[in-house]
Amino acid sequence: MSWRKEERRAERGYHHGNLKEALLQAALNLIAQKGAAGFTFADAARMAGVSPAAPYRHFRDRDELLSSIAQRGFEQFEALLTQAWDDGRPDTVTAFERVGKAYLAFAREEPAFYSAMFESGLPVDLNPTLMAASERAFAIIRAAAERLAALAPPGVPRPPAMMMALHIWSMSHGVASLFGRGDAARRKLPMSPEELLEAEVLIYLRGLGFLTDRRPSGQPEPAEDRPSGQPSGPWGKPK
Repeated sequence: MSWRKEERRAERGYHHGNLKEALLQAALNLIAQKGAAGFTFADAARMAGVSPAAPYRHFRDRDELLSSIAQRGFEQFEALLTQAWDDGRPDTVTAFERVGKAYLAFAREEPAFYSAMFESGLPVDLNPTLMAASERAFAIIRAAAERLAALAPPGVPRPPAMMMALHIWSMSHGVASLFGRGDAARRKLPMSPEELLEAEVLIYLRGLGFLTDRRPSGQPEPAEDRPSGQPSGPWGKPK
């Protein structure tokens, strides 16, 4: 559920039985306006239209409120990445490209959730529920990296899938944070964030020895264009 769709509900204040949701939506609105570190517990209460003491009925403190928002964000993030990955169909590379686009789309369309997840400074490893939610989301990127690693051409050392997943996640997070955000933090560049991420990943894979010259699906590389004994690989003939 997007904070945008529920923002007006929070502004109408607390109704009996809905205080927790009202506080969550109020906090999301504040994060969108001021960032994850730019509001207080009292600000969230005020935005929700309740007394400063009311939030303590559901949350121990501001960090617990932020943790709940981050957890919800990771759950939505996981669902989006899972749908994009679609168990690697119709092929690993196509599915992987969809995952990258989905990552950037989430950062652009849900900047408040994204900020709570990655910019709040919460100690994720001290919150088992939040940690589990974040790990489930990361597992989609790792699954994609494992499939990519398995496509390493013969004779090319296969890199650890976890290392590839961390590198690709770092690239995705960097592009999303600097160029793909849906808020004032977004930077301008002469190409789309999706094009930038695709170029970064291709350069990275080429550096690992993968063959990155893509050809249209179903179009094999002519044998006479390949050096003897050199397989075409999943990305075609190297340049």
